[in-house]
Amino acid sequence: MTGTIRRVLCVLPLLLVTVVAVRHRSVLAEGFAHLATARWPWLLAAAGVTCLTWVAAACTRQGAVLERLPRRRLLATQFAAGAANHLLPTGLGASAVNLRFMTVCGLSPARSSAALALYLLAESVGRVGLLAALLVAFPGALRFGSLLPEGAFGPLLLTAGALLTVVAGALVAVRRLRRAVGAFLRTALGEARSVHALPSRALALWGGALAFPALQAAVLVLVGLAFGLPVPPAHMAVAYLAATVAVALVPTPGGIGSVEAALVVALVAVGGTAAPATAVVLAFRVVTVWLPLMPGALTLAVLVRLKVI
Repeated sequence: MTGTIRRVLCVLPLLLVTVVAVRHRSVLAEGFAHLATARWPWLLAAAGVTCLTWVAAACTRQGAVLERLPRRRLLATQFAAGAANHLLPTGLGASAVNLRFMTVCGLSPARSSAALALYLLAESVGRVGLLAALLVAFPGALRFGSLLPEGAFGPLLLTAGALLTVVAGALVAVRRLRRAVGAFLRTALGEARSVHALPSRALALWGGALAFPALQAAVLVLVGLAFGLPVPPAHMAVAYLAATVAVALVPTPGGIGSVEAALVVALVAVGGTAAPATAVVLAFRVVTVWLPLMPGALTLAVLVRLKVI
């Protein structure tokens, strides 16, 4: 990487943050206005728990590889990856940052990709599993009829079926693609077996994968308490997990826009009312997205400058 390209990459995250903030300035203004009416001890607790989410992400990343990654740089990379995730379509920013970090740490591209796939799988299983456990414990928490628009299930099922058909057809028709996918799966399965043969790595992987969505849900609960939202904490956690699972396939930067809408609908579905739920969601996104965004972008620029990524 030339010096000129590296200098551009140092400045680019800051420029993107500015563009995103200007585009969403009305949401930012409304969110910060709502913060002034909240109870600050709960908001400070929410900010503290938000910081723990980066620790959970770092644990999961470490659990996905056998090699010991440098802890401080790993944690700083997760903070920077969070900012990158809000500047690019969901998942791409964090994935690119972590792939580069693992490559710099000495992992081959194939093993880095396998570790990323294992992380994404563990995080998805942890999120869905936690949601399922809460729904079993609190079966009346979520009214799915109000969460999903009428007639939406059929088109979603057809779309998923069409995508699976296209992917299967491509694998059957294109021999080179089939070979590449087969090689990747063999590498990924080998890495997964090696990681699970080491108890400390397996604990880090699955412990972090469960802790990450649990901590995110806890942040929403704390913000809800800060605004006195009349919804039980467990129901707020169900609302958060259901909303984030529902928007996981929406390709917007960091879920900006789609997550807010889904969270409001989910909070109403668990018993809240629209106006207080909207205030809670806007404040929640300020705490978890907008406040860390500029420091995260600065961290990303520093990491690029120091050739950590």
